Amino acid sequence: MDWRILSATFGAVFFAELADKTQMVGIGMSAKSGRPFMVLLGSVSAYIVVTAISVFLGAVLGKYIRPEVIKYAGAVLFIALGLLILAGKI
Repeated sequence: MDWRILSATFGAVFFAELADKTQMVGIGMSAKSGRPFMVLLGSVSAYIVVTAISVFLGAVLGKYIRPEVIKYAGAVLFIALGLLILAGKI
């Protein structure tokens, strides 16, 4: 097991997801439902599926596209989405 890759991935995902809308949904759902374990189970299950899809896509795209291109395309996508949100289109 490559602990450097594991810890780097954990750190990147942990800090990227910290206090984002996913946590706000978890807080709201847990407060509303009164069943925090079920909210935890649903959240973790959803995150596993989303992560599996993103890792699979990354592995496939990484075979055909250079990582730099993926990085810049992601940056452009985030900027475009931010502009659309600011413009009230999303």
